[in-house]
Amino acid sequence: RYLLEQDFPGMRIGPEPTTDSFIAVMQGDVEGIVPGNALVVDPKKPFRKLNAFGNAFLNRFVCAQLPNPVLESISVIDTPGILSGEKQRISRGYDFAAVLEWFAERVDRIILLFDAHKLDISDEFSEVIKALKNHEDKMRVVLNKADQIETQQLMRVYGALMWSLGKIVNTPEVIRVYIGSFWSHPLLIPDNRKLFEAEEQDLFRDIQSLPRNAALRKLNDLIKRARLAKVHAYIISSLKKEMPSMFGKDNKKKELVNNLGEIYARIEREHQISPGDFPNLRKMQDQLQAQDFSKFQPLKSKLLETVEDMLANDIAQLMVLVRQEESQRPTQMVKGGAFEGTLHGPFGHGYGEGAGEGIDDAEWVVARDKPMYDEIFYTLSPVDGKITGANAKKEMVRSKLPNTVLGKIWKLADIDKDGMLDDEEFALANHLIKVKLEGHELPNELPSHLLPPSKRKITE
Repeated sequence: RYLLEQDFPGMRIGPEPTTDSFIAVMQGDVEGIVPGNALVVDPKKPFRKLNAFGNAFLNRFVCAQLPNPVLESISVIDTPGILSGEKQRISRGYDFAAVLEWFAERVDRIILLFDAHKLDISDEFSEVIKALKNHEDKMRVVLNKADQIETQQLMRVYGALMWSLGKIVNTPEVIRVYIGSFWSHPLLIPDNRKLFEAEEQDLFRDIQSLPRNAALRKLNDLIKRARLAKVHAYIISSLKKEMPSMFGKDNKKKELVNNLGEIYARIEREHQISPGDFPNLRKMQDQLQAQDFSKFQPLKSKLLETVEDMLANDIAQLMVLVRQEESQRPTQMVKGGAFEGTLHGPFGHGYGEGAGEGIDDAEWVVARDKPMYDEIFYTLSPVDGKITGANAKKEMVRSKLPNTVLGKIWKLADIDKDGMLDDEEFALANHLIKVKLEGHELPNELPSHLLPPSKRKITE
């Protein structure tokens, strides 16, 4: 709702888990809802495989279509609110974690939402996060409604959330958590407004980059599936090889299923395959119970060689072509909705702060402190109204900023590129040092409002 800046059909927002359906929010010419059973038979929609989860799920799956510029670039799957307690979990009537896993394999980004004022990871939420295993690179966490608690409390809540997630998500990297208040109401406690703005911009940039990387992600998924198929072939052919041709098939099948872990280990050793490429052991054992091993195919080495060749050569060529195609096309970005609100104008993040200070003033912003900088300038032995680089360096290093930063400041301040600074350039250098010391980033190019008045004609 916050990203689209408009309501969508079937939307329900409330303090408790209100959504009891999976809602695919997608672009459409006419606003309306398409029910689940109709969705899975629509060849133009990517949901046909969801048929396998049955009616209990399809009755809880809808597609909300509406014309919105944001949805021209991305589609959003809004999942049901997470419940705590055994009763609600049983009453879902379908395998909730399995459905989420299906979506997780196919999406570009997974956003987990937590409320700062009632932080709770229920049993079901733990299961959900565990079901998203192997997709940690797609996961982002949003700590929402952070304006409802004080700064000190927010710090504690953030720490508690990271600790809880660390126990559930088994990765060495820390998951990125975005803190903010993602709704269009006034902030209750506005103390952390700047933090919320910076976090929102980071999250928006992350989402906006998705269309640009979509082709590479699909290629990545193709490689992942090819490797899984290869391992699958080794497992199936090993089971086929072990089966007796005449008697004792059932007993042998039970023995093979029970010893599947040892078969995995043997294949891993023989073919130098990483343990991470094997399917889940318990899940595979459950699947194999209902299969007839005698109908399994023996290993076809020619097919495997073709897969190896594809991974080694074809994919590499395809990667080059994708890169070429992307460089020729205009940059794809998510546009519209909340993405436009703070892009331009005075409410863009950091507008009028740091290097942007004085952007709308008629007077040169550096002139305010220039008398103070002039006093220092005339103690540095100027010749013909200019000080040398060596003399400027003596003064600039007093800021204790690293040489790389001071070098960038020098480059921005030495406007006429003569290797010396006049009084205006020296004042500008000191202004940029102040900007950096206050914790702001330096611009890559000098903004027009920071150009000294006497130098404006030079650049024009």
